[in-house]
Amino acid sequence: MKSFKNTIIIITGSVLYALSVSVFTAPNNIAPGGLTGIGTVLNYLFKIPIGTFILIMNVPLFIIGFKILGRGYLLKSALGTACASAAIDLISPFVIPYRGDMILTCLFGGALSGTGLALIFSRGGSTGGTDIIASIVHKRLSHISIGRLILVFDAAVVTLSAFAYGNAENAMYAAVAIFVSSKVIDVVSYGTSRDNGKLMFIITTEHREILSQLLTKVSRGVTVLDAFGGYSGEKRKILMCALRPNQLFKADSIVKSLDKNAFLIVTTASTVSGLGFKNKT
Repeated sequence: MKSFKNTIIIITGSVLYALSVSVFTAPNNIAPGGLTGIGTVLNYLFKIPIGTFILIMNVPLFIIGFKILGRGYLLKSALGTACASAAIDLISPFVIPYRGDMILTCLFGGALSGTGLALIFSRGGSTGGTDIIASIVHKRLSHISIGRLILVFDAAVVTLSAFAYGNAENAMYAAVAIFVSSKVIDVVSYGTSRDNGKLMFIITTEHREILSQLLTKVSRGVTVLDAFGGYSGEKRKILMCALRPNQLFKADSIVKSLDKNAFLIVTTASTVSGLGFKNKT
């Protein structure tokens, strides 16, 4: 049931993302970064189907990233990529593209894209493309954040689109759409405040392995607390970990895969500051 639910959410997110491309961005010559942006430009120049291009270009990326990024992440990303690519090509002939006000195009296209991507990210997946490239590069250049790498790649695609369309305005509209999409991802994933987070307490006998997995796969610091069971009288270790809301699913999956009997307490922290969160001065 859990896998079924994850699949449904990823498919739903992929369809929303596809609608943003087929209805708003592609018909208006807006290249929203990444492989989707490159596919949009190639579709304009050579009539190459956007979804087919995205799918073909992601195949070598998944092969390269398989050993580096892990099977679980790539399987969910492959599902998101396949669904989004197929939806873009299948939906396009049947939807009515919007060719009205360009600002409305950016706002609604970005909102649909951001909502779809947030749903996919919440299940631990992605739509491939620059997400995979940035994750691979980040493994080699860990001092550069994944978000910054994606921004660089998207900026390059948007800049190239200006030359392809022969119009700087289309590139500026693409920047607006990307900005809106990123903000919607934040709101859907984190809520209206970027300072909030989730606080997870884990009582387990497998604390060493879970600690290691949280540090390496979720990239979050963990505090180990000494505890004493009031009923059992046994000494235990409690792991305390502050997470972004979109990291909760991955952390929960790690814990349950290593210790099905682990006792979990998850609460919302209205404000979290420090490394990895907002720094207070």
